[in-house]
Amino acid sequence: MIRTIRNVVRLIVIMRTLGRHDALFPHELRDVAPGVASFARLISAKDVPGRPGERLAAALRDLGPSFIKLGQILSTRSDLVGEAIAADLAELQDKLPPFPAEEARRIIEAELGRPIDELYESFDEKPIAAASIAQVHFAVIAKRPDGADPRGDYARGHDGRGEPDAPHCREVAVKVLRPGIELAFRRDLDLFRWLSELAITVQPRLKRLRPGEVVQIFADTVRMEMDLRMEASAASELADNFRGDDAFNVPRVDWDRTSQRVLTLERIRGIKVDEVDRIRAAGFDPDDVLAQASSSFFNQVFRDGFFHADLHPGNLFVNENGHIAPVDFGIMGRLDRATRYYLADMLLGFLNGDYRRVAEVHFQAGYVPAHQNIENFTQACRAIGEPLMNKPLHEISIGRLLAQLLAVTEQFEMETQPQLLLLQKSMLTAEGVGRALNPDINMWELARPLIEDWMREHRGPEARVVGELEGIMNALRTLPRVVKATEMAATLVTEGGVKLHPETVKGLLDGFIRRRQRMMWAMWVATMAFLTLLVLAVR
Repeated sequence: MIRTIRNVVRLIVIMRTLGRHDALFPHELRDVAPGVASFARLISAKDVPGRPGERLAAALRDLGPSFIKLGQILSTRSDLVGEAIAADLAELQDKLPPFPAEEARRIIEAELGRPIDELYESFDEKPIAAASIAQVHFAVIAKRPDGADPRGDYARGHDGRGEPDAPHCREVAVKVLRPGIELAFRRDLDLFRWLSELAITVQPRLKRLRPGEVVQIFADTVRMEMDLRMEASAASELADNFRGDDAFNVPRVDWDRTSQRVLTLERIRGIKVDEVDRIRAAGFDPDDVLAQASSSFFNQVFRDGFFHADLHPGNLFVNENGHIAPVDFGIMGRLDRATRYYLADMLLGFLNGDYRRVAEVHFQAGYVPAHQNIENFTQACRAIGEPLMNKPLHEISIGRLLAQLLAVTEQFEMETQPQLLLLQKSMLTAEGVGRALNPDINMWELARPLIEDWMREHRGPEARVVGELEGIMNALRTLPRVVKATEMAATLVTEGGVKLHPETVKGLLDGFIRRRQRMMWAMWVATMAFLTLLVLAVR
């Protein structure tokens, strides 16, 4: 009861705020929930300027940190809110007034267990950025009494094993969680779950939109962001993936000054990637920067399957060497190998106009249920792909194509794929960066050589044969255990230790025979595959 009362009171505040910004969308709700639509019409302000998505973003900004984050999550769900609103929500800036520097100092000292004057030689009282979850201060790492640089990965070379870097590398950025932020998010998450349950109860048709799943994705994202050790780990992993690649410089982590509520990273000095005039004035070619951004994004997605999912211009800089330097690693995405193969095959099918292949890829991946009609799905894929065929390459948006595909697949009972939704948002953001640097160049065209090499290596005939061989070898490795288990069962039966039903005995023996047959077949296929590879190598 207390939970219900608390959430009802909060809901009234939310409705008033949304109504003040005319962000309740009564016309859109008319067919889904007529009663709610009538109430929304009564409390909505009239003649509020701006597009619907802009009005919703303004309302969410007024409602506070949890709602700002919710808006950013909804920006990845064009299937729920529509492409236009999703695009406006993607521009929702995560900025709030800073909390006092004294509070930041208290949190740092409590988390790291040392006075701040021992931790940092200097600490800038004025934060450089303040967001819904944390704010960032610049500082300089304190020296040890002997005057040496502090230990830790940050004080070592770029690969974490070299000699100490130059003195200027001791400049750091210190990220500190907002006080009380965990409790605030916990309360709002409870409200969101309550609202999702209420929505389905009041209007069962809303179940197809999976509101509970949206809330869970939001909760998982926030939980990761509120443990700054996870962000530090993400930065460290991304840096390892690009070790030796000067085109993408990930700031190093100072693990000695990092905890759940405090993160200390190497300070990045540079120019925002969308400030093209400043980039040129610094003597760098924006086209070179675009090529670096394109190749680094491709490598993250396809080569590594681990990508920065929030690469808007505020998180992407061009450093003093003209190379890309990212910051803010709170939102990261992962793609397993099967998903990367699906993406490669799907994109190749669209670019070649092979819509049947695009459809087959979805069925093979299990994204579209087998009972759906593949011919109808092929037709839907054609409806997406054909409008792109006669367009100049620089006008084609792979991110928008993926968004349209995910929207269409909802009609064919394709379950939501959170990793693809996050990737689609990241692609749109990356394409926006590319257009800012040069609107006449498509970043995916710059990455074409990398894509072709990757496709040959991972999706060509040789790669497919190797994949089949790996599957066969895995099966052969497990076969001895299966045979041993079958023999033990047969021994128990023959020795009279266990009384089994005749059908059970027959099933065991038949299974043993089938496994032996499969083993012989697998050995024959492996031999033929090896001979094929040998012939290809000789050629």
